[in-house]
Amino acid sequence: MALPADFHFTQSSLQDYADCPRRFQLRYLLQLAWPAEEAEPAEGFERLLKEGSAFHRLAQQHQSGIPIERLSRMAAGDDLRRWWRNYLEGGPPDLPPARYPEVDLSAPLGAFRLAAKYDLIAVDAGRRALIVDWKTSRRRHSREWLAARMQTRVYPYLLVRAGAHLNDGRDLEPEQVEMLYWFADFPAEPERFAYDSAQRQADEVYLTSLANEIEGLGDGTFALTSDERRCRYCVYRSLCQRGVAAGPLDEAEEGPELREDFDVDFEQIAEVEY
Repeated sequence: MALPADFHFTQSSLQDYADCPRRFQLRYLLQLAWPAEEAEPAEGFERLLKEGSAFHRLAQQHQSGIPIERLSRMAAGDDLRRWWRNYLEGGPPDLPPARYPEVDLSAPLGAFRLAAKYDLIAVDAGRRALIVDWKTSRRRHSREWLAARMQTRVYPYLLVRAGAHLNDGRDLEPEQVEMLYWFADFPAEPERFAYDSAQRQADEVYLTSLANEIEGLGDGTFALTSDERRCRYCVYRSLCQRGVAAGPLDEAEEGPELREDFDVDFEQIAEVEY
């Protein structure tokens, strides 16, 4: 089954392909729902997923101007209360003045489109734009691990391509863009990634070639990953005969927020045509 003409790549789908082409095929082409847990214990995974989603809603509403007093009453649960307290006491400093939470952007990528849903884009028009991504994972990932993630490439690249309407109608220069990961359990240890023209060009070449590679596979072979450690947290592991039991939640590399950009609203998304 080939990619449909209206397919939108996201950082999550590209990450799935990079991790395991077969997972990409099963999840996005065949759209196969498989009854398996991603991590154990299942109830702990679900709780972190719900509380992580709740934290993102609180941050979004706060950045939209809703008073803290109203929001704080909604912070129920030990993890969520701790994350919210850390956010209020040690959230990202020096945010540019114009705040755009939960922004969707899209631009062409080869014969398809690339889309992303951002937690927050803060802009000082004509000067700088800061991408903020909230992380509620239990682990504070290393800079090297984050640098290798598709999100770190896709988000700044797409903001440069499609973010002019957030910058008084002017294209953002790559050097004006920065990405910041803020960890709710490690508020004093954010990770920043500056952007520049050379990285923007490298990202365009890489992401376009990746999209073309996926398109070229068509009905061909989507290979299984050679790194079977990734299978421990994949719902398709039993289908692929890579084990049955899910890996332990406290050893997972990525938290339950892995596929947040699945709810991108493609009907309302801000697009750039060329």
